[in-house]
Amino acid sequence: MSIRVVLVDDHAILRTGLRAVLGAAPEVEVVGEASSGNAAVALLENTGADVVVMDISMADGDGIAATRTITSRGGGVPRVLVLTMHSEEVYLEAVLEAGASGYLVKSAADRELVDAVRAVARGDIWVQPAAARVLAQGARRREEQAPDRTRYGRLTERERAVFRAISEGYTAPEIGEQLTISPKTVDTYKQRINDKLGLTHRADYVKLALKLGLLKSPVT
Repeated sequence: MSIRVVLVDDHAILRTGLRAVLGAAPEVEVVGEASSGNAAVALLENTGADVVVMDISMADGDGIAATRTITSRGGGVPRVLVLTMHSEEVYLEAVLEAGASGYLVKSAADRELVDAVRAVARGDIWVQPAAARVLAQGARRREEQAPDRTRYGRLTERERAVFRAISEGYTAPEIGEQLTISPKTVDTYKQRINDKLGLTHRADYVKLALKLGLLKSPVT
């Protein structure tokens, strides 16, 4: 059975290398190339591709957004194999949540790309052993965070905005100016947040915000 592949990467030289690697498999046919996620979405209208090999970070277009667009169309085809230089957990979880069927780092493409394309074409999920461990760790972490996320989910949209601003170190007058409310109203929201989340001090806000991934780095 022939596997029709579209390559998406903003580096033409890399696409040439990927085409050469895939050329070693007689059943794999590269039927199109695109230099951005947006171009890939348009290209797929006419190629009948089975698999899209998609980069994440490109100069003109977001690979994760393009993956989500492609996989949300339904029908199960084409399947998306993300090929990227990023090995961090944040990227791994994001692409799989977007609907990708596999994740492969570029440093392993010369050894594993053909096998990965074959796997996702037949409906399997392709992740490297290290990535599988990362996913398991992420699942455990989300399970541990579940009670805190449930509590945070009880906040209104305005309470969440106040919560994040307090976590980031803004004072009541500063928050009031940002949200166009009075400092007294900010204090009222803060009291509601304290009651719902069981918080007392700003340090508690920071710890919870970090735990939930709402802050990128510790605030001092």
